[in-house]
Amino acid sequence: MDEKPFETMNVIPFVDIMLVLLTIVLTTSSFIATGRIPVNLPQASKSAAETRKVQIIELSPGGDMFFNGKPATPETLETTLRPLGRETPFMVRADKNIPLQKFIDVVDVLKQLNFTKVAVQTESK
Repeated sequence: MDEKPFETMNVIPFVDIMLVLLTIVLTTSSFIATGRIPVNLPQASKSAAETRKVQIIELSPGGDMFFNGKPATPETLETTLRPLGRETPFMVRADKNIPLQKFIDVVDVLKQLNFTKVAVQTESK
């Protein structure tokens, strides 16, 4: 038997496959590096800085409530917040081990008084 070695090799399919793989790797690596899809955001004029002081409502691990560092109850909290403007910003800081009902009581008072700027402070992992 007379076996003939390959005289030529068609590399075009090999190059095509490598280019596709290269494209996939580059696309994936840029997505992983930025952590999000790149988007060009529209421009807007700068808005005025928030001049109001953030009001802080804290719920301690023992279930005690504090408004700006002073002890409070849901009833006293409601009477204290009633005269404030509806655009007043609030920060709720609650211990993660408190009963959910304590947190809901605070949020319910804010909702009944129609406050719109409410944030819950969390810790990043």
